[in-house]
Amino acid sequence: MKDVAKLALYFIAIVVAGAVLAPFLFWSAQSLAAHGVFSFLAKYDFETFFHRAILMAAALLLWPFLLISHVRGMADVGLAPNPRWGRDLCAGVVLSAIPLLCCGALLIALHVYSFRHIFAWSRFGKLLAASIAVPFIEEAFFRGIVLGVLLRTGRKYLAILAVSALFAAVHFLKAPEQTSAVVTWSSGLNSIAHSFGRLSNPMMVASAFATLFLIGCILADARVLTRSLWLSIGLHAGWIFGSGTFSLLARRQTLALPWLGKNLLVGIIPLAIATFTWILMRTWLKYDRPSKV
Repeated sequence: MKDVAKLALYFIAIVVAGAVLAPFLFWSAQSLAAHGVFSFLAKYDFETFFHRAILMAAALLLWPFLLISHVRGMADVGLAPNPRWGRDLCAGVVLSAIPLLCCGALLIALHVYSFRHIFAWSRFGKLLAASIAVPFIEEAFFRGIVLGVLLRTGRKYLAILAVSALFAAVHFLKAPEQTSAVVTWSSGLNSIAHSFGRLSNPMMVASAFATLFLIGCILADARVLTRSLWLSIGLHAGWIFGSGTFSLLARRQTLALPWLGKNLLVGIIPLAIATFTWILMRTWLKYDRPSKV
């Protein structure tokens, strides 16, 4: 079986397994809460458990997928040890976060945004944790494994485009909260169907998808050029931290679609900032690794 077919089968299995597992997780959590064990679980709706079930399915099915894809180590997906990992990680954070925050400062000066009166320190802690955990998980999965397997087809640019499109699309696999008031064995499949409800706002979807797709291309390019994940992890962390910190510092005064969406990662302006970061990244690599770029 070709690698592309194996990947397609893996993702289909994730969705099906996650949809089947989600009701069981939800009922188990509600039962525990009803008996006074982990009572905090009672406040979470079904969609929260559905998202966790998808992640669990991806983790549980990853090992069988790696076995049938003959992936035994980093070399099998085109990765190599990186002695400059710390340098790449820090450079990625700086190259993505600084332009984003500079853009935010300009938007405040233009009165598109204004400073909040209170800074939510409790949310900042969660943001910091997400800025560390999410890039490691998503880069290892999308740019490490998925892109690595597709690169074995010998079609580098097609692999980059495919993984970037998948990366963007996965971010829309989220149904609105309180979608499933009554949970049955089919509620997971209903959540998948309801996740497409976002398509009712085509401009917002197009803006968000375009930015996520471009970010995916930049992260994939960084991974391919360095044969390592550290630069892409740094870039990813910088975008999450920069956008999240700005959202805690400022609130939007005016709606500016398609120029700017709900945050600094949606709209034409964020597309331009991401493109600028891409140019900076390649310029930095040109001088840091002249033979790679």
